Amino acid sequence: MSLLLQLSWAQDANVEWNGFVAQGLINAKHSSFVNNDEGWSAELTELGLNSRISLSPSFSLAGQVVYLNGGNRYPPGMRLDYLFADWNLYNSLDWQANIYIGRFKNQHWLYSSTRDVPFTRPSIVLPQSVYFDGFRDIAVGSDGIAMQARHNGDVGDVTFNWSWGSAPISDQQTRTLLGAAVRGSVKQDFVHQASMYWQPAMSRLTFGVSLLDSNFSYTALVDDVFAPADFTVQRVMANVRYQLEKWEFSTELQQERLLIDGFFAPQFHQDQMGQGAYLLAQYRHTSQLKWFMALDYMVLNKDDRRGTLFSQNSGGTVPAYFAYQYSVGTGLSYDFTPTLQLSAEIHWMEGTARVAPVVIPNLAVNTREYWQLYAVQLMYRF
Repeated sequence: MSLLLQLSWAQDANVEWNGFVAQGLINAKHSSFVNNDEGWSAELTELGLNSRISLSPSFSLAGQVVYLNGGNRYPPGMRLDYLFADWNLYNSLDWQANIYIGRFKNQHWLYSSTRDVPFTRPSIVLPQSVYFDGFRDIAVGSDGIAMQARHNGDVGDVTFNWSWGSAPISDQQTRTLLGAAVRGSVKQDFVHQASMYWQPAMSRLTFGVSLLDSNFSYTALVDDVFAPADFTVQRVMANVRYQLEKWEFSTELQQERLLIDGFFAPQFHQDQMGQGAYLLAQYRHTSQLKWFMALDYMVLNKDDRRGTLFSQNSGGTVPAYFAYQYSVGTGLSYDFTPTLQLSAEIHWMEGTARVAPVVIPNLAVNTREYWQLYAVQLMYRF
């Protein structure tokens, strides 16, 4: 349910308010995915309030603030997910074009624009090959400018997205990504993305492709054990979605290039190509009950899929299973009312490549190649 208010200071303006409250329990035994004591945890909290202010038929403002506590998955606390101006530049029967300025939402991946609200995600924990939780705040949105153009014609529905910007990275998030021993700071210099989606006329299939180019810089302290560094991430993704009355199938495949210059030593250089993909099936048994199953796969280096070289390069101190992560997950969600939902799921994991931190991994807790993730969450929206 949304609340619509007429603002006295602008006769034609209106405000829509929506929010959500979600609390659950989560456990990832033999892994630091959630916490370091491997027990059940209540660190599955999501509180959010979002709003859209329509100032005119072609201009509006939108924003969302959230409080999150996901344990080791991302830093706990408040954050501004997005706050942007939305200008409907052109609108006709066949064409629509919008420009977004501010902290805009990432609209380039299948679930990137809906992952921030529990009700609109297909699962509590998304496939980590693409939607890595440690990177959540950076991937949800950026500060800058974005554009979307959509055409509906004889060939079907075609949508083009483009964006340029950067996301702020806190010191706590730096340690979440790089490691607890890191004392310096990381800055995202830029992220440049483009994507295109095509749904053929009279078809239940949607095809998409997206490109990403991003650069990060690490600033070391005077007595830092790590050197100044540049990290470059370049990603190519393809996706397909097939929607039926009760079934929905989706898949995203990505190939990601990671270049590191510095950090471990001033002359250190690494250039490797990783890969990942997931297959997600959803089935709505009734209007209230829904089931999902997901297969997820990712490797840090496509030329070292089982991590043999990865472990050798660390002198054998880092096990090979830190170079990959495969999983099978399944779960159910039940809508008691249109605003109250209960979800529960289990994931069987092999490998720890998507357990934060990823650059300097936590070897003390992640001592098992095989581990399980259990989660249950009650969600309410208003």
